[in-house]
Amino acid sequence: MASPPRQRERNPGTTEQTQESAGERACDECGGGTLVKSEDQGELVCDQCGLIVEGTNIDHGPEWRAFNHSERQNKSRVGAPTTQTMHDKGLTTSIDWKNQDAYGRSLSSDKRNQMRRLRKWQERIRTKDAGERNLQFALSETDRMASSLGIPRSVREVACVMYRRALDEDLIRGRSIEGVATSTLYAACRMEGIPRSLEEVSGVSRVERKEIGRTYRYVAQELGLEMEPVNPKKYVPRFCSELELSEEVQAKANEIIDTTTEKGLLSGKSPTGYAAAAIYAASLLCNEKKTQREVSDVAQVTEVTIRNRYQEQIEAMGIHE
Repeated sequence: MASPPRQRERNPGTTEQTQESAGERACDECGGGTLVKSEDQGELVCDQCGLIVEGTNIDHGPEWRAFNHSERQNKSRVGAPTTQTMHDKGLTTSIDWKNQDAYGRSLSSDKRNQMRRLRKWQERIRTKDAGERNLQFALSETDRMASSLGIPRSVREVACVMYRRALDEDLIRGRSIEGVATSTLYAACRMEGIPRSLEEVSGVSRVERKEIGRTYRYVAQELGLEMEPVNPKKYVPRFCSELELSEEVQAKANEIIDTTTEKGLLSGKSPTGYAAAAIYAASLLCNEKKTQREVSDVAQVTEVTIRNRYQEQIEAMGIHE
């Protein structure tokens, strides 16, 4: 029985110019080509003559082809990826609020009433019990506070995962939903290196600062979260940007923080107040003076804190006023 003819393809398409893990393999047909894997089809082909050596690999990509982003968006038949920021992870359907059909024409009165009833029942059946309704409220509060603080989407996902863990371990019992949601958002910011002070978080929350701090310590202990002390240098770029200070002031403030931290002045001090005092001192040294009131308003600390930390820092730096 004769062996089946070998397939040839003169145009293998875009290929990934990487050698196989087993080492270089020469083409049996031309002898001078190198076998590479096709990026779009997953076939092992010769880069010289186009001989297909292995064509049994499964192509897990779509059956359609796209050459730009807009074409890929139009041809794609999948929805948005799942997200932890929604109680149902974004898997349910939603009914548009517009009373129009697919062609943009207005619906009749009977159809509008029918769509109104469908929307009402759609909202009702999305949550099956009180637990899901509470989770929906908590995640919406987390998203609202994160938007007000300018926190990126990735940090919101971490905060929502943390809240779900607290809910699974029954840490919500006896505490307010808003308090736990705010504390998990604050913990997520610290874990992801985007620090927000308790004053900033409590400013957009519906609970008091004392309750946020108490709930945060409880959740961090129960979930085993390992939190490192916040580095004051992480506040410097944001504070300097809000104060419209130059890069020179920012670099000088970081230098002051590094020098004084090595001498042990940071121990037991608030990182926001420490960063604010360093920025105030750097603005004086770089002739871009900002008042203590301006710096305290941005950093949300008192002027007394800035004065105390400022005096300690300039003495440690050996600078005379």
